[in-house]
Amino acid sequence: PWGGTAERPLGLLPMSPEAINTRYFLVTRENPDYFQVLSTSNFKPNRKTRFIIHGFVNTAERGWQMEMCQVMLEVEDVNCFCIDWRGGSFTLYTQAANNIRVVGAELASFIGYLSKNYDYSPSMIHIIGHSLGAHVAGEAGKRVPGIARISGLDPAGPLFQNTPPEVRLDPTDADFVDAIHTDTSPLIPKIGLGMAQSVGHLDFFPNGGQTMPGCGSNIITRLLDIEELWGGADNYLACNHLRSYKYYTESIRTPDAFVAFPSDTYEAFMKGTGFPCPSTGCPLMGYYAGFYGRGTLSGLPLYLNTGDVSPYARWRYKVTVKTSGILSFMGDMKVTLHRLKRNSKEIASGFTKLGGTYSAFIDSKNYAGSLTNLSYNWIKSLIDLIPGTVGADTVTVQYGRDGQTYQFCGKEQVRDNVLQNLTPCDSL
Repeated sequence: PWGGTAERPLGLLPMSPEAINTRYFLVTRENPDYFQVLSTSNFKPNRKTRFIIHGFVNTAERGWQMEMCQVMLEVEDVNCFCIDWRGGSFTLYTQAANNIRVVGAELASFIGYLSKNYDYSPSMIHIIGHSLGAHVAGEAGKRVPGIARISGLDPAGPLFQNTPPEVRLDPTDADFVDAIHTDTSPLIPKIGLGMAQSVGHLDFFPNGGQTMPGCGSNIITRLLDIEELWGGADNYLACNHLRSYKYYTESIRTPDAFVAFPSDTYEAFMKGTGFPCPSTGCPLMGYYAGFYGRGTLSGLPLYLNTGDVSPYARWRYKVTVKTSGILSFMGDMKVTLHRLKRNSKEIASGFTKLGGTYSAFIDSKNYAGSLTNLSYNWIKSLIDLIPGTVGADTVTVQYGRDGQTYQFCGKEQVRDNVLQNLTPCDSL
C-alpha cells in the first residue's frame, strides 16, 4: 500500500536512519528556554510526556514546537520533547512522505528505551504531530500498543488521503486520537495540503476546514509545484495548513474555549445544527479534547469558527429578537451585549417586518458570562417620509456550550438609530 497504487503511484524506499538523523530535544520546567539531551537531562519518569513532531521542510528549531512546549509548561509539569527529523523532511515531498516510516519506527524504539530504562508506561505519552508529523505519530502508535493519545494537526493529505489505515494516522494508533483539519481543499487545483478524511475519534473542522479567516484563498499557490511549495514564505503560502498548530497552541491557555459542535456539514452548522451542545456535552478543539475522550460524538465531524488573527478563540451564542412597533422598515437590526467588547452584533439586515422574530448566531471574541443587560437599535437604509418607532419586545440569548438562556424584555419603542435598553424579564 506504500506504492504502486492510485493514491501512491511511486514506490520509494525511505532514506536511511543515518541520513534522516532524527534527534530528540527535551524541554522541562527546569530548562524551559533551551534543549537538553536525555542522558544529562531533567527527564522525570513521574511526569507525563509530550512528543511534538514537525512536518515537511521544517525543523524543531524553527520556533513553533519550542513555543508549544513552553506554553504547555505554564499549565502542566511535563517532559516535552521536540522531535527534529530535518534530514528526512528537507527533500522532495514524495521522499519525505516515505521517510516518515523510519522516523515513526525510531520514535517507537525511543519509547521502548524509556520503558526499559525508566519503567515508563506508554499510557503516560501524548504525541502531537503537524502535517507529515501526524503520520509519524501514527507510525509510532502502530508499533507501541497503549499510547494514551495522538493529536494530528492538519495531517498531510497528498499521498495519504484515502490510503489504507496502515499507511496513515488512524483511530487505532492510540487509545484516543484527535485531529484538527484546516487545509482540506483538493490538492488540484487549490493545493490543499491537509486531509479531508477523518482520521481520529474526534475530528475538528474549524471554519469548515478549508479556508481559515485571515489566510485568503491561496491563489498564488495554485501556480506552484507541491515539491517547491515550502521553500519560501510558508506562513503566507501555507497559511491554512499552519493554522492548526497555532490554534492548538492557543487552546492550551484557554481551557474553556474552542467549543466544537456536531454537524454533518459546515453549512448545517452555520444554520444552527448541533447548537446548543447535547446533554453529553461538546468536545473542545485542541489541548483539552482529551477531557471529552471518545464520547458519543466519535465519528461525527465537529465544527466551530475562529477569528482571523490571534487570539483566535470564539464563544458561540444565539440571539433571538422579537420586534414590535408601528412600521416595517428596510435596514439593519443590532443587539449590544454589554459584557462583550466590540459588542454590537447585527441580527438582521434587509426588510424587517413588524412583529417578526429574527435570530442570528454570534461568534464572540469574549465570553459573556452572566448577562444582566443589553441594548437594541435599528438603522433604516431608506429615507421614510413618515417617521416611526420600533422596539424589541424580547431578546433571548443562549450560550452554546451549556445551553444557558437569558431573556430580556423591553418596555418602549425607539426612533431610528436610538438605543433601547432591555432588562431581564424576571426583574420587571
